[in-house]
Amino acid sequence: MLSLAELRAEVESGAIDTVVVAFTDMQGRLLGKRLHAEFFVEEIEAGHAVEGCNYLLALDMEMDPIPGYEIASWERGYGDFGMQPDLASLRRIPWLEATALVLADVHWHDDSPVQPSPRQVLKAQMDRAAKLGFTPMMGSELEFYLLRETFEEAWAQRYEDLTPSVPYILDYHILASTYDEDLIRQIRNGMHGAGIKVETSKGEAWPGQHEINFRFSDALTMADGHVVYKNGAKEIAHANGCSITFMAKPFESWIGNSCHIHASLFRDGEPVFRDAEAVFEQFLAGQIACAKELAIFFAPTINSYKRFAAGSWAPTTLAWGLDNRTCGFRIVGHGASKRVETRIPGGDVNPYLAFAAIIAAGIHGIENELPLPRGLEGNAYESDAERFPSSLREAILALELGTTARGAFGDQVVDHYLNYAHTEQALYDKVVTDWERVRYFERG
Repeated sequence: MLSLAELRAEVESGAIDTVVVAFTDMQGRLLGKRLHAEFFVEEIEAGHAVEGCNYLLALDMEMDPIPGYEIASWERGYGDFGMQPDLASLRRIPWLEATALVLADVHWHDDSPVQPSPRQVLKAQMDRAAKLGFTPMMGSELEFYLLRETFEEAWAQRYEDLTPSVPYILDYHILASTYDEDLIRQIRNGMHGAGIKVETSKGEAWPGQHEINFRFSDALTMADGHVVYKNGAKEIAHANGCSITFMAKPFESWIGNSCHIHASLFRDGEPVFRDAEAVFEQFLAGQIACAKELAIFFAPTINSYKRFAAGSWAPTTLAWGLDNRTCGFRIVGHGASKRVETRIPGGDVNPYLAFAAIIAAGIHGIENELPLPRGLEGNAYESDAERFPSSLREAILALELGTTARGAFGDQVVDHYLNYAHTEQALYDKVVTDWERVRYFERG
């Protein structure tokens, strides 16, 4: 990480000439501008924000402006908002020459926060937790596929007939993961150089699938690291003539990409769950009670729900169990390390929104002293435990009918993300898929 004084010295020496100022959009992508480093320092010292069009929080994946958003529209003229750099996130980007990056909070011109901005959604829930004396701690584990085609080649092939980096399952396989080690090592060391504390890397449960894990931290720091890593891993793959996808379910025959999220609470620097069993149970009970209503914050796309399949390592139920990977909520660790692993999100998740949903659900459980249902032993896939939504359409309905999310996030945030989800569903409903042509072109 860099202080402003350190950045200034690096700019003066010529070691850094570019600063990326970025925020995270609804889809979890980094959007922003590259500034000449000298200009960035001058603007920061003058107290100026970086301007950006407010349509950036009212787009679909294709960057098309979408109607129905309160904060931005053609009728309102699609004006600007300010990207205010959070200097605590300032860091070198080792895989880009002479470059630093800083993440920004998005503000209106009166300096009030743009509430639906994902980073602001998370910060609001962290503030709620702080009023109860808690600091939410998170760790996210992202899985991805490493493919031999470049991003350009994959696009030209319409993402068909892609080649995994290793042709067989490499879960924990040292020899197979060695074949990809040149690239994986670049990612590990690059993230370490960017101030993200790397723990481990390993092969995962399908050909070409990998996972790199990082040290847990407070929720905001972890979410910031998550988006820098996800963006950076793709940039490093591009520089090496290959590609990476975090897509939840790239092909129906492949295991999905998960994003397991480990969550706990700290108070005054000490782990709460170590000694306060009642708080732990209420926090977990809140997760279970709210998961369906908050589903679009965990599984935000049409494709997210294709991952939830029995026997696939992705959960289908809201059951919890002790060290049980078939459950939606897995309890791991003991003593100071005791925590809840939420196994529902996929690699496509926006970490700010998922972390915010976990905190909001946990607070709901604590404030209402919810009782914890009985834990599940055995195979949750074959149990009668309550199911997580199986489609985006079902998740939309759960959020529309619920009241907890509106109480936690406010109407503006909930309506904003409902509009996002309705748009995603409507755009998909218009598309004729390859599956339909194969099935119906001749025989239909």
